[in-house]
Amino acid sequence: MALLPIVQVPDPVLRQKTKKVKKIDSSIQKLIDDMVETMYDAPGVGLAANQVGVALRICVIDCPESSPGLVVLINPEIVRRSGNRVCEEGCLSLPGYKGEVERSEKVVVKGLNRDGRPVRYHATELFAECIEHELDHLSGSLYFDLLDSMDKLVPITRPEEAPRASEDGVPAGGETEEVAAKES
Repeated sequence: MALLPIVQVPDPVLRQKTKKVKKIDSSIQKLIDDMVETMYDAPGVGLAANQVGVALRICVIDCPESSPGLVVLINPEIVRRSGNRVCEEGCLSLPGYKGEVERSEKVVVKGLNRDGRPVRYHATELFAECIEHELDHLSGSLYFDLLDSMDKLVPITRPEEAPRASEDGVPAGGETEEVAAKES
């Protein structure tokens, strides 16, 4: 396995509609292994193949609170959506920013697993959000496309960048924002 470089905005591969995988061979298996290692190292909860420069319909997801462990989806498609909720998202291809976007409360996705067997997931919460986020990537869309304006992107303040608190517990130099965005 190898760590792959994560493609950053504005690389054109992020805007390409990815191609279906026709055959799951050893090169696809290696790509999946490398994507998984890259996602965990980032750290992220999801990664689409075009985020590592490969325009194929493959994504990996592992949302500890809500997914059934590591999920590999080849040629995925959402077959049902229901409800709406507002989510705070970030992206490994646009590090350092987050934004509030509208996502479905529930989704049903189908595709193939890494062995080529058909799979179907009924997802809620962060898992549903990750599925929509990664499938958007595979269609050439990015989460900030869902914002009214790029002005709605908010810089993420990392804990190590936060001002130190004074003795009374109030942050010196004003309030700081906690990192809550899930980057995928």
